[in-house]
Amino acid sequence: VQNGAFGACLMGHPELVADCIAAMIAAVDIPITVKTRIGIDDQDSYEHLCGFVESIRDAGCRSFTIHARKAILSGLSPKQNREVPPLKYDYVYRLKRDYPELEIILNGGVKNLADATQHLELIDGVMIGREAYQNPYMLADADRVIFGVESTRPGRHEIIEQFMAYMEREVRTGTPLKHMTRHILGLFHGQPGGRKFRRHISENAHLPEATAKLVQQAAAFVPN
Repeated sequence: VQNGAFGACLMGHPELVADCIAAMIAAVDIPITVKTRIGIDDQDSYEHLCGFVESIRDAGCRSFTIHARKAILSGLSPKQNREVPPLKYDYVYRLKRDYPELEIILNGGVKNLADATQHLELIDGVMIGREAYQNPYMLADADRVIFGVESTRPGRHEIIEQFMAYMEREVRTGTPLKHMTRHILGLFHGQPGGRKFRRHISENAHLPEATAKLVQQAAAFVPN
């Protein structure tokens, strides 16, 4: 990432980022948004974050998703950079207070809808990444908890049945099954039989003869 000059290292070059954003805004009719860390290495003060945001704001961007950790460019792997630097949610809250005209979305370390609801009292939105991927069923109550929309929450097995039609259609067009099943491995996270579900798919989805029926077989390991 650093050798290619993209990713978090761009926080050290706010003028370049602003130029990129301005060019994108000039080229398309949809909103251009920016996702950023709160800083890099020793450039991690709140004042430095404000300077970075202001440069991009002045280029026309109005929506910022802030991962509330800084990035350490030397000595930490990408995985460690998602976990080791401490979260500083106060930076994100303060950014919204100081720039109320901007849309500020918080990212980093949010593991449930209760936490998301608390954050939403102070900022405009919450981005959930790894937790939603590892445990996607956590989002089943989002309409009710976050948006106050009363709806029937689908069961996990019901979701599998709905996904079957999509997988069957894609397999017929040549899409490898494993490219779809990898995204549902966490559907039964924390449920009895959930590990067997993941293992059955992981061990068989890559086989040339694998079909969507494999997912139904895996789901049978989990009580309905």
